[in-house]
Amino acid sequence: MSKISDAFKNGKAFIGFITGGDPNLETTKKLILEMEENGADIVEIGIPFSDPIAEGVVIQEADLRALTAGCTTDKLFDTIKELKGTVNIPLVFMTYVNVIFRYGTEKFMKRCVECGISGVIVPDCPYEEREELAPYCDKEGIDLIPLIAPTSEDRIAKIAKSAQGFVYVVSSLGVTGIRQKITTDLDTMTRLVKEATDVPCAIGFGIAKPEQAEEVCRYADGAIVGSAIVKIIAEHGEACVPYVGAYVKRMKDSISGKRLE
Repeated sequence: MSKISDAFKNGKAFIGFITGGDPNLETTKKLILEMEENGADIVEIGIPFSDPIAEGVVIQEADLRALTAGCTTDKLFDTIKELKGTVNIPLVFMTYVNVIFRYGTEKFMKRCVECGISGVIVPDCPYEEREELAPYCDKEGIDLIPLIAPTSEDRIAKIAKSAQGFVYVVSSLGVTGIRQKITTDLDTMTRLVKEATDVPCAIGFGIAKPEQAEEVCRYADGAIVGSAIVKIIAEHGEACVPYVGAYVKRMKDSISGKRLE
């Protein structure tokens, strides 16, 4: 079992997302440490990109802030490397095929190992094209984490069988963003995943409130939250760290059965 899969062994996992370099790289380091301190089981770090096709407005704006502040893929690698040996939870990159290809796929995965990154999520790399990345990931021991969407239907089982780390179950059609209500049949989706693999599954896209995290964790092994955290960062800038920490604690407590009514 990989380090990422191990993160699910002690109950429901909370996975928090931030955009690397937003509002700056020094704050990114502080946020990762704060999120771990407050119960995050995995931190997902978005590599800022000019055309993040899976992202809604909140994360698009975060990418723009990070790029404007001078964040590059190399600078983000260097920043994450500074945390190696300090952070004990798995760190995962969320990025796009273009970023990896332009950097050089082999070089990218080697740098992931060097910096302590345990897995990659690549939304625009479908199952049918995973061999573009999988051999390089396998060689370096990097988990290639697949996404399963409501439209995956009869492909769910074969996608799940290829999974490493965890299966990212997309709760809603469309891009990332806070949603008032999630109407997808998550019970059926997660059941099909669990019939195909023992790899844990976590649900993301649209989760922002403790009760939403509780609801998805009735079916899945964990909840993924991105836009709600990035919105806090946008609101508070460099002063965001304690606010993000408090939010992460509240969400983790909710899926651990500790939420105060």
